[in-house]
Amino acid sequence: VTNLQILQSVVKWQHLIQEYTATSLWDTLATIFNHQALILAVNSSFVDPLLQFETQLSIIESSFKVVFAMPTLKEVRDIGNNESEELDLEELYQTILNIFEDTLLILVSKDLYKLQILKEMAVWMNEDNSYLQHRVLVIICRVLNFASRKAKGYGSVDAPCLGDLAAELSLLCSHTDGSITEQASFGIYHLLCIANCENVNIAEGKLTKCDKTGSYNWLPSLLDTEYLPDILRGDKTKIAQSIGHTLEPSLLTDFVWNLFMRLNSPNPVMVKEAANMLKLTLEFHANKVTMVSKIVNTIYEQLSGNSTHIMKQTMLKVITLLTRTSPKKVIFQLMDYPVPADNTLILMWHAAGNESSVAPYVLKTILLILKGKPGEIQDSFLERRRSSLDATNMMPVAASQALCTLLPVSSYKKAVAQFFPQLLMALMFQLCYSSNTQMGSEDNLMGPSYARDALRVLLNCSGLQQVDLSLKRKNFWKQASQVLFHLHGTYLVAKTLAEHNFPQFPETLHYLYKLSVEGPRRTEEGVITVIFLTELLNKFFRDPFPEEFLVLFRNWVKDSNPAVSKLSLQKIATMAPVINQIESGCSLVLSILDAFYSKDKTVVIRALFTLRRLLNKLDKVTYSSLCTRIATSYFPLMDHTDAGIQSMAIRHFGELLRDMNQYTWMLNTVVLESLVPLILFLEDIETRVVMACKHTLAICALELKWPAFPQFMEHYSFEMVVLNICNNIFISHGSYITDLLSDSLGFLRSSRVYLRRAALILIGYLAVSGRHLLLRDDIEVMLEAIERVLQDEDPLVEELAKITYGLFKKIAHKMTSSVIKQSFRRLFNFIYIKKVKLLYNYHSPGSSVEIKETDNYEEDVEDDQKPKFIKLTNKFEKSHKYSI
Repeated sequence: VTNLQILQSVVKWQHLIQEYTATSLWDTLATIFNHQALILAVNSSFVDPLLQFETQLSIIESSFKVVFAMPTLKEVRDIGNNESEELDLEELYQTILNIFEDTLLILVSKDLYKLQILKEMAVWMNEDNSYLQHRVLVIICRVLNFASRKAKGYGSVDAPCLGDLAAELSLLCSHTDGSITEQASFGIYHLLCIANCENVNIAEGKLTKCDKTGSYNWLPSLLDTEYLPDILRGDKTKIAQSIGHTLEPSLLTDFVWNLFMRLNSPNPVMVKEAANMLKLTLEFHANKVTMVSKIVNTIYEQLSGNSTHIMKQTMLKVITLLTRTSPKKVIFQLMDYPVPADNTLILMWHAAGNESSVAPYVLKTILLILKGKPGEIQDSFLERRRSSLDATNMMPVAASQALCTLLPVSSYKKAVAQFFPQLLMALMFQLCYSSNTQMGSEDNLMGPSYARDALRVLLNCSGLQQVDLSLKRKNFWKQASQVLFHLHGTYLVAKTLAEHNFPQFPETLHYLYKLSVEGPRRTEEGVITVIFLTELLNKFFRDPFPEEFLVLFRNWVKDSNPAVSKLSLQKIATMAPVINQIESGCSLVLSILDAFYSKDKTVVIRALFTLRRLLNKLDKVTYSSLCTRIATSYFPLMDHTDAGIQSMAIRHFGELLRDMNQYTWMLNTVVLESLVPLILFLEDIETRVVMACKHTLAICALELKWPAFPQFMEHYSFEMVVLNICNNIFISHGSYITDLLSDSLGFLRSSRVYLRRAALILIGYLAVSGRHLLLRDDIEVMLEAIERVLQDEDPLVEELAKITYGLFKKIAHKMTSSVIKQSFRRLFNFIYIKKVKLLYNYHSPGSSVEIKETDNYEEDVEDDQKPKFIKLTNKFEKSHKYSI
């Protein structure tokens, strides 16, 4: 209908065309008609939506340039020769504008996404001052008004351009021309109504109408005036609040980004207005901005170049406002630049530190970064998060440098006091990481210097200037960067703090306890924590420590980090004088036994010394309740691969027996269990192991009350010792012979030749001594075990195996299958005990004496002791109790 009316009007305008009065207007009308037809044709086709929109936008741009290049309405009216022509020219002029507007309305009515065209119109308008802004804004407002009424019936609105369009219109709200300001304000209102339709159903407002001149007569309903009064008054603060409150985070982010990019405009007026609106928006709604890292990075790039004073001040203010609501995002981005930080980055740190309300959150974020290790390769998650191309993590170094800037800020004083323990330990950890990190010479000096400087700043900002000076006198600050100094340095810092009775002691102790309970993330942290905690406890507590801390030291004994274990054992050893005052003294002593299983030899040695020191002071009643368990814990160490540990364990076992000589009845079984390794290791190649065995065997003989036992001289015969021991065992504890046989069998599989030799000799004598206790099944097990060494690679072992094998054959041959005869035979042996003579004539390797088998190996000896029969239950196939 509209187009038909226009065609009818063309007849009336023919005289204008014939007289060449309005040729340019007629050309514009024809062009607009043609463009509208093309746009509507594309709009009705099945073209790809993206290609369709791009095509329509291109045509609209051409129409825009033609329409808004027309002269003003006053100039057009002046062309007419009379009043009638003036009215016709005005009508033609308005018709052109209406066609352009109708085209936009048709596009928006089909798809609100095409409101993007309005945003582009605002951009085109600002690019060329020749276009009349008021005329463009009138059309934009009409289209927005139409779209706002249409959006009320939608559950959701797909108009991603609203943020950018709001930015364009908000800048025009400060225009010097009141009519432009008015149209921009109305446009913002309609835009907010559209955005608000995403979540709120807005009541329909009264329709707006425009008169011929394009002036705006708008009569809103009361329900539509939530933001209108302040917007119409041009209150920038209220406009910013309204936009921030209504736009969704993604749209508000576009709004902020658009204003932010306007700070680079060559127009100083626009820069000023964009800066004001940007600051006002972030002042109230910075929490909704999502592209924080991108904005911070762009600010860094802009400030690194040439920037005006107003631009510089605005961007730093943006950093402050973003830090208020998104401290974690801002700080992480600021730490992700190369170290050392340049002047631009330091300015940005100062800007972030200006917001005192978020100081605790800033420090929390920095502490989170300080958990990292400089130079450590980032995992996939962090690589996705970080924007830098460097895969190695240098953010902790940047964080240390940032602390040097932020900690002295007066507004951070309260937060620094709150997080003093965390900052102290984090910087101690960083000092350790940096000094141990294998980097280039420059980085290796750079890393520790920032952690060191930050530590000094922390002490001075926390009222600990005397601690700083004392550490300076101790030459700590100069040596802090040296490799391997960090452990002694940790000791110096902790000791110096304790010496000055630093007021943060309770909070620091509580935090150290928390760290200890939660467990360190890295081995270095564990060592530093133990050193620090121990020094503070030594200063402020007398031994013994409170139970809460003793639990920590007990747990640290079995720590996977050898350094932590040794530090704990070292401290436990100092508690020996007060061990009887500790309620959990038994638990403390027994916890040391866990360290016996450590793979680190130094830990085991430290544990042996610590245990011995405690046992020397432990009262006998408590000692007696633990002696059996402690004694058996020495057994695995008696066969340790390290000769020093082995000899120490054997000697300490003997010392335990001597300590408990009043409780012999409790340890007889343990002593008998230890005999096999003590005897066999008399043949060890290490002199200290042999001497330890001699020492402990002599103690064992006293404990077992053997009537005769050889005194170990410089030269002795191993076989004579075995014979003497077996005779004593047979007389005093004959029933235990079968168990000793079982223990000895395991050593036949040892990789050490001397153990296989010694085991064969011991097995032979034990078998002959306890032959009456063996069953046929037991003999078969023995023969099977010995058969495996009959072909041994060592000829001496092979010879010994043959002799021992023959002994068992003879015992088996004399064995009867009759139960009555076997019982009679055992009874006879109770009365007439056969004491064994030499069987092997064995000498240690290097001796020229040959091994000779002796046929007569018995002599009758009466004894009134009755050994009890114990069946051999530990078969050769079972695993041996000693680790071979």
